[in-house]
Amino acid sequence: MRYVIIGAGAVGGAVGGRLAGAGHEVVLVARGAHHAALRDGGLRLRVPDGEFTYRLPVVDGPAGLGALRADDVLVLAVKTQDTEGALSVWGPAPVEGGGTAAERLPLLCAQNGVEGQRVALRRFRHVYGVCVWLPATFVEPGTVSAAGSPLTGILHLGVYPHGTDETARRIAADLEKARFEAPVVPDLARWQYAKLLSNLANAVEAVSGSVESEEALALVDRVRAEGMAVLDAAGIAYASVGEQRALRGDKVTLLPLGDAPRGGSSWQSLTRGTGTIEADHLNGEIALLGRLHGVPTPLNELLQRLANTFARERREAGSMPLAELLRRADEAVAAAAA
Repeated sequence: MRYVIIGAGAVGGAVGGRLAGAGHEVVLVARGAHHAALRDGGLRLRVPDGEFTYRLPVVDGPAGLGALRADDVLVLAVKTQDTEGALSVWGPAPVEGGGTAAERLPLLCAQNGVEGQRVALRRFRHVYGVCVWLPATFVEPGTVSAAGSPLTGILHLGVYPHGTDETARRIAADLEKARFEAPVVPDLARWQYAKLLSNLANAVEAVSGSVESEEALALVDRVRAEGMAVLDAAGIAYASVGEQRALRGDKVTLLPLGDAPRGGSSWQSLTRGTGTIEADHLNGEIALLGRLHGVPTPLNELLQRLANTFARERREAGSMPLAELLRRADEAVAAAAA
């Protein structure tokens, strides 16, 4: 199979680079300065075992490949807010032998949150979800880093909305040859909702910086408690913290990678000044479910609003003092209880 990585940023670049390093055919899809750097200098992947450069085909859309191959696997690794735009371009792309990508090819949604795969199923017949546990960073155009060791990451796979099949198992086998653990599970949503709960902290980091102090950790606990209350009210199952820890063990330990910047996906969006952020599909997913099921979510609504404001106004990541964020959090909770 050939892997077409739609969105070769932090996660997509790490997956694509590791697959290429294991001998698999990979095509990278990128735009702007990143596309130019990948085309001219190759993909530079910094990992604990060294820095590797992969000279791979690079395109900015399906036209650059002509007709897609029948053995292509599309890996959607754009941020969730960019899903619709990517699918509208790649869905109609012709495939050798007839038909379109949306009709014939498997699409893996390697994204945070749970919405991207649902959006994809409106267009694509064969959608696979991925629960992404892969600490990776976009360093600069052409360069990404992934600090996990001995494994680069853990990528649960499953058919969306549920189930498994032979295609998922073949993809998992390729990933496991490329320094990932890739469990194929029939209940992928349990893992994705557990990851969603952990990603609720992304906005705290993006707005007020590293979540390390006791005060910041306590706020994150409150934010996640809101999320768990919402999922419980909605009857949505999620893997426990203990279950996640038991699976991960010491398989993905973060090691220092020189001057590579550190920060989660939302922090990286602000640092790059993209103008958008994924909070609508993380904290906003909890707000949506809370409204549907009558559970107040003032903390997640606050974080969603602040993260979107920071992205829209291109404010510096982490520039709101934690004390100010805590004050606003207390006010939001008090207002919701009034």
